[in-house]
Amino acid sequence: MATIQWRPEVNALTTPQSYWIRFVPRNVVDSEELAKRMAKAMPNYSEEEFRAFLNLRNEIIQEALTNGEQVTEENAFIYSLSFTGRLDEPDDPLPDINECLQVRVRASPTMTDAIRKEAKTERLPMSKKLPLINAAEDTLLKLDNVLNPQGALQLTGNNLLFDPEGGSGECVIKGTRNDQVVQTRFPSISNTMVMVMPRVPVQDAPWNNEYTISVSTYYSEHGTLRTGTYGRMLRSPLLVESFGEETGILTGKATSPNVSIVGGDVAAPTDLRIRAVLDLREDVLLFSLIGMRPEDDTGPTVTVTGNGNYLLEGPSGSHVNNLSIRVNSYAALKDMIRSDYSGSLIDILQILVYPA
Repeated sequence: MATIQWRPEVNALTTPQSYWIRFVPRNVVDSEELAKRMAKAMPNYSEEEFRAFLNLRNEIIQEALTNGEQVTEENAFIYSLSFTGRLDEPDDPLPDINECLQVRVRASPTMTDAIRKEAKTERLPMSKKLPLINAAEDTLLKLDNVLNPQGALQLTGNNLLFDPEGGSGECVIKGTRNDQVVQTRFPSISNTMVMVMPRVPVQDAPWNNEYTISVSTYYSEHGTLRTGTYGRMLRSPLLVESFGEETGILTGKATSPNVSIVGGDVAAPTDLRIRAVLDLREDVLLFSLIGMRPEDDTGPTVTVTGNGNYLLEGPSGSHVNNLSIRVNSYAALKDMIRSDYSGSLIDILQILVYPA
């Protein structure tokens, strides 16, 4: 069975830059080709007969829709009508039928599930050759999308090769609030992987720990510079040096922190992660403290519904018994998690507070 082909395409409507997953059809199967394939499967009928059947079927579906009926083909397709537009008053006349009446065709769940079960996909190169960063991992902490000044950041993707010393491209880390740094320390660069020891831009406030990373290169001697920006934000660890002064966390480029750590009970200095997840069903945020490794325990989940103070308990075995936080900008935080972080935002906390 052939693969389903797709390619990434730049989505110009998002910041930071992201990519559409674009389906690429191998060819178009028209009525004539359908009839030919049907005749091959059932040789007792000719292609001409199957073309007549297909034409008749379409005429009957069209007639049923015109009569205000819905057509449901078992385990196949559902044909129905819908209206677009609005009425300012309940007794307003219907808008022009040519503008408001729509025909909808959708696959049944049975057909969709069957296609998904058998489907095999194949990535095609971008129609315009661009550096494509698929993943970013801090090799010291072994965590994705973390910009750790003490570690090395590994970028993987396609078309990433450039020569920083020869002037044929560059790698840039940019703060979402301000400042950017052209990177200069590269243990290795290849077409599919770039290893960089990051120099992290200094932004205006310590809670502005959100960054983008891009790779630019020329693919020919007289070509134009082409830039690919990683579709996810990078976040650097945050220092919690004292519970006497508030520490801003879980924030992007805002001039004031969305959330602040205002207190806590710790047994020893440690590293920990705090996670905020958007629960779309309940339209609330779920906060928890988690360890530094994927297999580490997670502390109890706390439901956050608005601004205010909340107490988060540390995971089992952690030096953190609890952290006290204050949510300052609930609406802004929820919008940022939904728009920029695909529903889940994590900050690394380097807690340097010593127990009393």
